Amino acid sequence: MADYAATRDQVEDYFDRSATQVWARLTSDAPVSGIRATVRAGRDRMRDLLLAQLPADLTGCRVLDAGCGTGAASVALAERGATVVGVDISPALIDIAARRMPAHLADRITWVAGDMLDDVDGTFDHAIAMDSMIYYTAADIAQVLSRAGPRITGRFAFTLAPRTPLLMAMFRVGKLFPRADRSPQMVPHAAADIASALRAARVPGALREIERVTSGFYISTAYVFEGSAK
Repeated sequence: MADYAATRDQVEDYFDRSATQVWARLTSDAPVSGIRATVRAGRDRMRDLLLAQLPADLTGCRVLDAGCGTGAASVALAERGATVVGVDISPALIDIAARRMPAHLADRITWVAGDMLDDVDGTFDHAIAMDSMIYYTAADIAQVLSRAGPRITGRFAFTLAPRTPLLMAMFRVGKLFPRADRSPQMVPHAAADIASALRAARVPGALREIERVTSGFYISTAYVFEGSAK
């Protein structure tokens, strides 16, 4: 997975060095510009949508937040009773997540700086990955799901960028933003492309498209994958 590793390193560089403060502000209650306000609203809606794919009561469950960023979803999962492993490629974002974590949840959340799959041990009842796989090819996503499937006994809810003319037009406009504010280039996908890549890689499991969230410059589609672990 050489392409995956190269893209992962670009993502780390962006979040850990170029745009840490941008994302710290975006994921806080601090005032932001109109465009970023739509992104914040979209992300809030998507986080709620992903969380809704898991049981309301997660007491006794171990849940992976793959690409946890500044930790909002990890905190929400822990509030619902889960023991959470929040992992992110950016140590800077992990530091922010650890500082923001409510003290009463400290024994329920473990923060890990590293690859969203390689640097965590054991199996999980469920997993989420919000906007942490949007930079990868269909083949790389199939390999991620192949590695994750045997370790997740329940649902893996995640997001991908949809292949739409509107999204690609907005992405081109986004190139006008200052370079430090830009993320690595997203790779848009259709559900059929991911399903085809899963078949080509012989990854067992079922993929289901849930819903698309569109809010200004934020456009993302939620999926659920249920793999081979039982």
